[in-house]
Amino acid sequence: MTNKKKKIAVILFNLGGPDSKNAIKPFLFNFFMDKNITGLPIPFRCMLAALIANKRSKREAGESYAELGNISPLLTNSKAQAAALEKTLKADKANKDVQYKTFICMRYWHPMAPQVVRDVRDWGADEIVLLPLYPQFSTTTTWSSMQIWHKAAHIADLQTPTSTICCYPTNAGFIKASAENIITEIKAAKKAGDEDLRILFSAHGLPEKIIKSGDPYQWQCEKTAAVIAEAVQKKLRLKSLDWQICYQSRVGPLKWIGPSLDVALEKAAHDKKSVVIYPHAFTQEHVETLVELDIEYKEEAEEMGLHGYYRAKTVGTHPAYIDGLAKLVKTHKGTKKIKAEGGKCVCPDKFGKCCMRVIDKLEAV
Repeated sequence: MTNKKKKIAVILFNLGGPDSKNAIKPFLFNFFMDKNITGLPIPFRCMLAALIANKRSKREAGESYAELGNISPLLTNSKAQAAALEKTLKADKANKDVQYKTFICMRYWHPMAPQVVRDVRDWGADEIVLLPLYPQFSTTTTWSSMQIWHKAAHIADLQTPTSTICCYPTNAGFIKASAENIITEIKAAKKAGDEDLRILFSAHGLPEKIIKSGDPYQWQCEKTAAVIAEAVQKKLRLKSLDWQICYQSRVGPLKWIGPSLDVALEKAAHDKKSVVIYPHAFTQEHVETLVELDIEYKEEAEEMGLHGYYRAKTVGTHPAYIDGLAKLVKTHKGTKKIKAEGGKCVCPDKFGKCCMRVIDKLEAV
């Protein structure tokens, strides 16, 4: 007689993206209806979300997704990561009494939390591990996904013991994969004759007011960039490394955190530097990397007279990154709490929106 294997469902949180031209507008509406994105009362939020979705689906976002055939590659790339993670977890002989299954849960387009919760319940999970594909925590990404998962689980009466990994900004596997991808582009640049390089770590920007409210995202992004830069410098045995952090994807009239990527490119052009851009807050290719970085910002850089423009790939299914995720899952399963990598809060005290400090507010969805 054999013992029944314990079933552990690993839920991978991500943003989501339209799967057809007709899905662009409702996807954008869902995005701007999120109270963590637009903090207006519901009636005004609904009107604003409808206005922005209608406008951007016909212009900026519509044009960007048109470059990709009107389909976001985010789900396909997330599925590849999920499959790689499940394979790695299953290959671990120490887990012979555990059956892992990965599920993708998107925030603003399918598959979304209500459906995924039902899938997990029907599979008969004995334990759940929530794992964001965002290394750095923000109320606009990970916290939002956690809230909507909690609400969907409550509605479906899913009471399975759940542990949550809220962030892993300096995860060893993520850092190693990132450094290797950057070094690949550095070597390509030097082979092409571009020796004087600056590494630009580009993260998705946020309105400044969100950071001032206590969101630790910017601090974590800066921490990630510094650790990756150190790894690159050490790997290449350099005395110093020219790098800076910047932010992309600004939307609307609010003041956003900076410096912006276009300002960083202007400075590099002025300093007669070639650049290697690395999107260190993204873990898979999607519209912000394939269109914004590879097409739009590249065209801007050429107009500025910047000599060399290179873009390091996101970590995707890099073995080091997938191994890092697997270790996170194995370390955090069974905790039944929300914790950062290592189990301790990684954010300085000034960040009041750190989820480990406001865990009691998770039910306020």
